[in-house]
Amino acid sequence: MRNFLKIGSTLLLVFTLFSCKKSAQPGSEQQQPVAKEVLDKIYAMGFSNKNVQVLEEGYLVEGDIIISQQELSGTPGEIKLMRIGTEEQYRTTNLVSGLPRNITVSISSRLPSSYVAALDEALGRYNTLNLTLKFSRVSSGAAISLVKGNGNYLASSGFPSGGDPYGTVKVNSNAIGSQPQSTVASIIAHEIGHCIGFRHTDYMNRAYSCGGQPVNEGASTVGAILIPGTPSGPDANSWMLSCIGSGQNRPFNSNDKTALNYLY
Repeated sequence: MRNFLKIGSTLLLVFTLFSCKKSAQPGSEQQQPVAKEVLDKIYAMGFSNKNVQVLEEGYLVEGDIIISQQELSGTPGEIKLMRIGTEEQYRTTNLVSGLPRNITVSISSRLPSSYVAALDEALGRYNTLNLTLKFSRVSSGAAISLVKGNGNYLASSGFPSGGDPYGTVKVNSNAIGSQPQSTVASIIAHEIGHCIGFRHTDYMNRAYSCGGQPVNEGASTVGAILIPGTPSGPDANSWMLSCIGSGQNRPFNSNDKTALNYLY
């Protein structure tokens, strides 16, 4: 996976492609080697075992998804998937339950103050869809907390557990830099998508949004559920694509809205 890619550097266009987790400062962290047994387990769970990073919480896979040691030690179950067209929209069997439901979200004071408006924009994108999931920002005691992150990624999160959303989104403001509010909102909305159970749209071919060589992330024993009414062609500009361009805004496209309404 190419985590940080310069697409162009002419006077007319400078376009930097981010992965959900991209390299911040080269050499800023010494990556620990990951045992083959761990990589095999990650692959068996239906995740890519390429460029896996060791974190305090477990392992960072596919650029921004955290797999805990507890999840890794469990028995891999069937991961049912939701597909949109050729470039599939995926979800895990771990979804948020107890619907309708309001999910509270907080943001750390260690993050730039401008990120508060970006978070509000991200939550507003979900709330305007009138889903059975609603989101509201609170100052403390939130179901999902945005905290300061550091490392070789833009942001990271995980999947729901026990019917509750994943509780932490790490946002690496140092790596994100001076991106516009709409880009930061798109990154936050993407990570919240993971928190409520969505996989990357270009799960089977990360080159679709990241460039470089095609990477098959390895679906293992997973199945797929095609959403009625979705197109058969590639799903461009989805909010759950693996990589996003510098300055790019990714509000929900029509297929994203179909997927969200299908689940919630």
